Amino acid sequence: MQELVNIFVKSIFIENMIFAYFLGMCSYLAVSKTVKTSMGLGIAVIFVLGITVPIDFLINKYLLSEGALAWISPSWAELDLSFLSFIMFIAVIASMVQLVEMVVEKFSPALYNSLGIFLPLIAVNCAILGGSLFMQEREYETLAEATVFGLGSGVGWLLAIVAIAAIREKIRYSQIPAPLRGLGITFIITGLMGIAFMAFMGIEL
Repeated sequence: MQELVNIFVKSIFIENMIFAYFLGMCSYLAVSKTVKTSMGLGIAVIFVLGITVPIDFLINKYLLSEGALAWISPSWAELDLSFLSFIMFIAVIASMVQLVEMVVEKFSPALYNSLGIFLPLIAVNCAILGGSLFMQEREYETLAEATVFGLGSGVGWLLAIVAIAAIREKIRYSQIPAPLRGLGITFIITGLMGIAFMAFMGIEL
């Protein structure tokens, strides 16, 4: 249980997808104009990461990695399909994003319209694919670890985009020099927040 808590906390603060790896910056910068739309996209990212990472874990463990097909036949034990990881991971991600898009359009048309093209673009969000690739690289041993990592990464991404959205709503009323208005000041604030999150790297879990 302690290990799962460690993975969850590390994926939110220490290994934050935005501030540690700068993954998913396109959606992060484009959708973070209001807290409402940022919250909606963040929840969608949590859902997609929380589903795709454990599914990709099972695919990698029981289908793709070397020796994974031994459960079918001993003669298949030497077969290594890891070169298909990218294709399989992206297929799972695209399927889950399509499901999320249909659900959001059905139950929250206003949010669907406000997110626009960036909702289906979750399928090519670097943070989503990065979650599955990090899971594969770190060789998590159990499904629970992979699931907690996926959920933690999603929560970290949600925290980052909601925080920058709240700041952007406030600075609308500030006297920012004209050349820095819009994305200019957003890049500066993102860099400062990234530096602030580096303080969590000193935490030993």
